[in-house]
Amino acid sequence: MRARARLSVVVSSLIAALLPLSPVAAGTAEQGRGGPTPSVTWTPCADDPTADCGTLAVPIDWARPRGATIDLALVRRKATDPAARVGSLVINPGGPGGSGVDAVLGNRLPFSAEITRRFDLVGFDPRGVARSHPVICSTALAYQAPDPLSLRSQADFTALVAYNQRLREDCRARTGPLFDHVDTLSVVRDLDAIRAALGDEKLTYYGVSYGTLIGQLYAERFPGRVRALALDSNMDHSLGTGAFLDTETATVQDSFDEFVSWCDRTESCALHGKDVRALWAGLIARADRGELPFPGDPSISLNRASLLSLVFGAFYGPSWSRLAELLVALDTGVRPSVSPPVEPRGQEDEVIENPAQVFCEDYSLPVRDFRDYAAHLSRAARIAPDMRISPLAISMIAACIGQPTPIPNPQHRLRVAPNAQVLLGNAVHDPATPYSWAASTAGQIGRAGVLLTYEGWGHGIYGRGDCTTGAFDRYLVSRTLPARGTRCPAVPPAEATLRRAPWPVPSGPIPGLPGWRFRS
Repeated sequence: MRARARLSVVVSSLIAALLPLSPVAAGTAEQGRGGPTPSVTWTPCADDPTADCGTLAVPIDWARPRGATIDLALVRRKATDPAARVGSLVINPGGPGGSGVDAVLGNRLPFSAEITRRFDLVGFDPRGVARSHPVICSTALAYQAPDPLSLRSQADFTALVAYNQRLREDCRARTGPLFDHVDTLSVVRDLDAIRAALGDEKLTYYGVSYGTLIGQLYAERFPGRVRALALDSNMDHSLGTGAFLDTETATVQDSFDEFVSWCDRTESCALHGKDVRALWAGLIARADRGELPFPGDPSISLNRASLLSLVFGAFYGPSWSRLAELLVALDTGVRPSVSPPVEPRGQEDEVIENPAQVFCEDYSLPVRDFRDYAAHLSRAARIAPDMRISPLAISMIAACIGQPTPIPNPQHRLRVAPNAQVLLGNAVHDPATPYSWAASTAGQIGRAGVLLTYEGWGHGIYGRGDCTTGAFDRYLVSRTLPARGTRCPAVPPAEATLRRAPWPVPSGPIPGLPGWRFRS
């Protein structure tokens, strides 16, 4: 078997004419009436015998339900108190490209004892991801991606379009027909097949980050099959190019502002008493000149894109103490006390997983030419005078330039029937899924949704104190929604008490730094 590396891009994002329900061939998931509903054959997982693993066959193309199929990978960790069991809780950890199987096997989501007592936790790898027929591409070609912040002319823009086309052709040839069917609307059909195969009349689901898009679209398509949809750190699938980039850029600047304020008031911050914004501006200037080696390892030369990406990743926790130490180390050239979250890519990896195609099939974010591209960057720099732009957003926009249209799952405002009750939660200072996205999505859902506001920082609010965790747990267990307008107080970002790793960054290549990748 060929070795594979992970290229995971954390990101955010339908069409009004939804496909009608269709019966499928024997042996695949049945979503209509009149045919057998398949079940999953569970066996102890090879990596962890305390959990059960299985697969479920689904059509590659739901418009051709009797055609070729793929096997979705699933894992189940049974409720610890069978007598109190409510049912199955299906989870998705986001991405796109996040593995629900890994999340359950590794206990990577911080569910309370009450949730693990009352529910079978069921994770799945969405189509095109990890064990579910991943989208794969040439590693060598993937690492040739142009730096999205280094385009200087129409010729550079044209070269980016040509590169994206070469990469798509390579990925399609290696992946097969599924390459054109990894959109989230297809995942929603898969999710309903999983619900049926689990024997649950209605779906109970927790999705975080990009996983919220799955839940939002499930509520729209299958409102009568919703038991509880808990959506944490929400996407907004109604945004065009400018609005998507602007809101992402504004929220990453907000996270930088919050970091600076924390350093100003916190004596333990390694930058306390210093002009953090001036130091940061100096680091950006050195990166632009090619004069910013990673401290202690001159083989790593940071440019603007890679520097922004490192800082952006630290906002996820947030890991403010470690970020301050890193900035001091970059400024002085002294190796930081924590290991850098980067490593050389493995030369043995022939192919690499590339779930960015999922985003490109969910979001149409056109950019006409270099003049249009430059205007977006210029506007972003005005919105974010320190961060200049969201490295996540511009990387995703650049990766999808030239994507053939129409895409399978273009943006539109949600239309959800009021019988599908949905809980949406979001931090006010989220660096990746802006609070404005959650507010907008809650407004689109209307009476069917309640927005829970967390007054603090970071990406993902479940597990950040009794208020947020209790609200999610009550909803998942008893379907009791919090009162409209409920706001949970911020929990101080004491990193040792958070569930996340010290460097919560996306895994995969570092934008603008070919040959290196973030650690998984």
